[in-house]
Amino acid sequence: MTKSISISFIVRIILWVVLTASFVPLADVYEQRKTIRDIAYGLNTFLTASVLISIGHFILVKLYNSRNEQQVVRGNFVLGITRVATVGNVFFIIVSLMIAIGINPRDFITSMTIVAMAIAVIFREYITNMISGLIIMFSDQFAVGDRIKIGEYQGKIVDITLANLVVRDEDDDAVMIPNNLVFTATLVNKTSQKSNKIVVKFELPLDRAAAVEELELYFKPLFQNNTNLDHAQGFTVKIADVAKDYIKYKVEVSTISSSNKIHQQVQSSILNEVLQFKKLFG
Repeated sequence: MTKSISISFIVRIILWVVLTASFVPLADVYEQRKTIRDIAYGLNTFLTASVLISIGHFILVKLYNSRNEQQVVRGNFVLGITRVATVGNVFFIIVSLMIAIGINPRDFITSMTIVAMAIAVIFREYITNMISGLIIMFSDQFAVGDRIKIGEYQGKIVDITLANLVVRDEDDDAVMIPNNLVFTATLVNKTSQKSNKIVVKFELPLDRAAAVEELELYFKPLFQNNTNLDHAQGFTVKIADVAKDYIKYKVEVSTISSSNKIHQQVQSSILNEVLQFKKLFG
């Protein structure tokens, strides 16, 4: 834990001990002044829950890190635990405020059942997004820092919230992708690949189509002079599909890094050569 968090935790412990200890000697005062008693009980409820949540968070994170210190961990367990702790603190803040103003939380929840159901229907999308976010955080499919492609969006994950995946695209824009989309659309995790291989696809009309060997010969100078490529791995050109009016090709190359910027530069250079090829042989 950071220094600021440690100080905050110590302050909460001290306040909790002092407040709890005051209930016996000041029992008559609390009995005579209901408002002060309710505020004290509400504050004590919050401090008790906050301290227990902080201790639980610290222990779980410590155990997880010690268990996986010798492994390459791709999961988001720590992030998930932190989000759950935040939700727990918010919940007990609301409960504590109810107690402080003299509302019994149990009676309030019972009387608000119908309203709660209506709220659940109205905020259904957000609730399912939040549940999806928690599932994502505790999964090992991807993590902050991974490069992904989901639907029409692609880029680097910079944050995972209870509502969205925050992805930084090639234009350096922050794209908010709803968590639900992860489970309803095809998602490709490019970082999880063991190599830095990228695949660039393009099409040529039948009347301008070329043999694979001819394309490899045409692309060879580009790949030999591109410092972003792993020349030891070489490159290949393959026919991906043959349609009525066109032939679809794919170029497979390996870069020196998994950097999204480098992959974008390589892809752009290959597609630019395709355009030059079309002009040259068109």
